[in-house]
Amino acid sequence: MKKIASGNEAIALGALSAGVKVISGYPGTPSSEVIGSLWQKELTGTHVEWSVNEKVAVEIAAAAGWAGQRSLCTMKMSGLNVAYDSLIGFAYSGTNGGMVVYVADDPGVTTGMCEQDSRGFAIMSDMVMLEPATVQECYDYTKFAFELSEAIGAPVFLRGVTNVSQSHALLEYEERLLPVEKEPILKKDIAKYTKAGSAICTAQHKALISSFAEAEKIIRVKGLNELKLGKKGGIGIIAAGVSKQYLTEALALANREGAAIAEENISTLKLAATLPFPVQELQAILQNCSVVIVAEELEPHLEREVYHLAYKLGMDTKIIGKMDGTYSRLGEYNAGIIAQGLFAATGKAVPAVLKGGITAGMELAAARPITTCSGCPHRGTYMAINAAIKHLGYKKDEIMVTGDIGCTILGMNPPFHTLWTEVSMGASIPIAQGYIQAGVTKPVLATIGDSTFFHAGIPGLINAIQQNVDLTVVILDNGWTAMTGMQVNPGTLQDYQKDPCQQVDLVKVVQGLGVEQLWLTDPYDLAATTKIMQEAIDTKGVKVVIARRECAIQATRRKVDYGKVQVIQEKCTNCKVCVNITGCPALVLAENSVYIDDSQCNGCGLCAQVCKFNAIQKEAK
Repeated sequence: MKKIASGNEAIALGALSAGVKVISGYPGTPSSEVIGSLWQKELTGTHVEWSVNEKVAVEIAAAAGWAGQRSLCTMKMSGLNVAYDSLIGFAYSGTNGGMVVYVADDPGVTTGMCEQDSRGFAIMSDMVMLEPATVQECYDYTKFAFELSEAIGAPVFLRGVTNVSQSHALLEYEERLLPVEKEPILKKDIAKYTKAGSAICTAQHKALISSFAEAEKIIRVKGLNELKLGKKGGIGIIAAGVSKQYLTEALALANREGAAIAEENISTLKLAATLPFPVQELQAILQNCSVVIVAEELEPHLEREVYHLAYKLGMDTKIIGKMDGTYSRLGEYNAGIIAQGLFAATGKAVPAVLKGGITAGMELAAARPITTCSGCPHRGTYMAINAAIKHLGYKKDEIMVTGDIGCTILGMNPPFHTLWTEVSMGASIPIAQGYIQAGVTKPVLATIGDSTFFHAGIPGLINAIQQNVDLTVVILDNGWTAMTGMQVNPGTLQDYQKDPCQQVDLVKVVQGLGVEQLWLTDPYDLAATTKIMQEAIDTKGVKVVIARRECAIQATRRKVDYGKVQVIQEKCTNCKVCVNITGCPALVLAENSVYIDDSQCNGCGLCAQVCKFNAIQKEAK
């Protein structure tokens, strides 16, 4: 069968074609669409879930693997940091069924967070990491990853990058293969499933290293690493992952700009996996070429191995990559960047047109601040925090407000300028505590979204309760994991939980932790929310404010009617206070007044609440 699919969807289809039994993960761009593409499907025999965080997700998938079933776990690069605490242990213990861990990196940082190269985790844990470069390879490598995992008895990484995960192409795929009906393996094996003693851990590590070596043989036998040797003494190009796709275009581009490189003088090694390092293929291209270019995004993991192998072989082959300064450890690659290495190989100066790579069309992109959507309830929360700080007599830069991951972090941008920090999921609450313990005497607030709170915020709040820290925690509860594409979280409405899942009551969770000073407020009610913020900030001890209102996008999809807001033109003085305080995209500047774009406005009414001239009015429903 054929269809247009994204790289992420191809991975989902590959897992289904491989007979996967359990799929778990946590949403994170650029990986979310793997589970997202399966969410609405009826998949008899296969369990699909959005787990509470990546560590839980990988533990569920690994246990399914121990039980002899095929399992897939998905996450973005930052999520791997969360999962790795358990994943390294599962790598040591191995798997009985095929277990695949899909992680999507983001060279170029188009989705935020750190520009992390997850191959480092594969090196650290002696795990195979396959790197598809096309949508078709996403599908093919996923199917192979399950086979490989079962063959070597260890979990296997599948690494995507944004330019592959989010790209679309024609995909050739097979029908779904139903999971094999078999009894789960239940075997008590302390030596395999625990780390209870140095002898056990050492034996497990030895087995893991052996499985890694076995994987190299299997990949070589299947011919997944494509080696094509040109004339002796020519230029060699070694590429892994998405960089493979740029080689042909890079050569054409370099020759167009005067490099004059004959195609027969080019040798190429296109790798299906950086790890395990393909020693035989690397040796062959080193021995055939006088100069070798290593094209890999982010860290020079492969390049270091090429240097190491060349040294062991006693070869003086010139190696071009990051370590000689030709390429950068920052950002994503393109044909223009690869072409720079071809010029370096010939000793010619890189033409000005190629410096910085290819950025065609970027000059047309309009600069604009990133802000919350029209009607976003977080807008009211940050407006209330700012107003409360002012009403209590503090200047904005006197009161620290820590931020967290997700839509909530947009509070750092104009017009709010509320948040000071953003590090990782759940870090806002401990960071706030750290500043207080360091001696900050003025109030400190920590903000966190509902999904992030369930993911990693609960331990930080427990710590604050135990230490009796004078801290105000604001949980911005919009009911969804919104930033990554509106996935459900434990607190999402029951109607959207997959049967037999249950909605978890956030208020009861907070109360159950022992928080006695708790307020629940509607951020669309600016005056009431401001008053509650003031009261919470002015109260001693651990305080929690839950600002609850559904994500505006999801409410619109559900056709929730909040009423209509309009500008009374004759009353509008064009003071722009509504625009400057709310920053709402639905407010449009006209020549002599402000008007409201009805196609964007959801009727939240926050703009009407800050207008001093009563020029913006919300109609009664």
